[in-house]
Amino acid sequence: MRRILLSLLPILLLTACQEKREGEHKTHLQGAWLLRQIDSPYNEEKISFTEDDGTFCIIYDGDSVLYECRLTTTATGLVIEPTAKEGVKLIDTGGGKLLYFEGNAPRPLQLYPEGDSLSASPLLIIQRRGNLYTWEKADDIYREWGTEIRDIIARETENPVNGDVRFFVLSAKERQQERKLQWYSYLLALGVLVVLVIAHFAIVGHRAKRQLQLQLQQITEVQENRSQRVKEAVKTMENDFFSSNAYALLRQRISSGQRLKEPDWTDIEERLKTVYPGFTSQLRSLYPMSELEYQVCLLIKLRITPSDIATVLNRDTSTISTVRSRLYKKVFGQKGGTREWDDFILSIGT
Repeated sequence: MRRILLSLLPILLLTACQEKREGEHKTHLQGAWLLRQIDSPYNEEKISFTEDDGTFCIIYDGDSVLYECRLTTTATGLVIEPTAKEGVKLIDTGGGKLLYFEGNAPRPLQLYPEGDSLSASPLLIIQRRGNLYTWEKADDIYREWGTEIRDIIARETENPVNGDVRFFVLSAKERQQERKLQWYSYLLALGVLVVLVIAHFAIVGHRAKRQLQLQLQQITEVQENRSQRVKEAVKTMENDFFSSNAYALLRQRISSGQRLKEPDWTDIEERLKTVYPGFTSQLRSLYPMSELEYQVCLLIKLRITPSDIATVLNRDTSTISTVRSRLYKKVFGQKGGTREWDDFILSIGT
């Protein structure tokens, strides 16, 4: 899982840096523009254009390159005829004034932002040979087809075919299919990622379960392989401990409902280690217990009754029962009662 996240980190950083660079270098003309109108001030003639009947489209790459084509919108997509690729230059002189050049020829230019009184979309008016060409921003076309249109114009203008007029059809149906394929690819990649994550946790869980089984097997083998002398020594130590004044005082404090503080729990651990040297380490290795679960197990080992455990831990008796049965299920992978868990706790430790 960690390796997957690390492999995605460079992509995320690259995307963030790219967005930052794009935000830093603002352009005035970037995008697609459609020719809407040509005004001839000298003869007062005005010509309008629509995409259905055919118009011209220019795509600016930043403020330095212009791609131009004739464009017609049909029910199934776009038909384009590449016409020109040309270098341009736009100089911002400040105060909203712009100097614009196509090639080396200066062209008077006016740029009207979105929401201006002339149009709801941004408008670009360029004067060419005395005529005023009004272009309207076409963000939808730029987002959907900008790259394809620009690549076709670049290819056709760099390698022209003499005498032939070449038309190119950009199919909306094919684009929809491409978009579906992209979504399928994303969903497939997501599905693979989910499967890998599930497999990762399944493997980790299997390993943990296997390790726990080995630990339980080792505990059982230790208990079964004890010599009679060891068993008698353990029994003697247990009897001495449970008949000692220290244990009697501890039982009295617990029975009276007195809360145990952190030093008391430390003292309990140390006393248990003297009688059951391996108890706390085996207990900790079985399962990552909460503090409440661990303290319940310590008190079980001290032969404290469930009702007194509930009192000293300020919990309901039902809560203590739930903790014990839940621990049994987590450790052994199957349902078990509180008595089974208590018997198991009492059996480990040497």
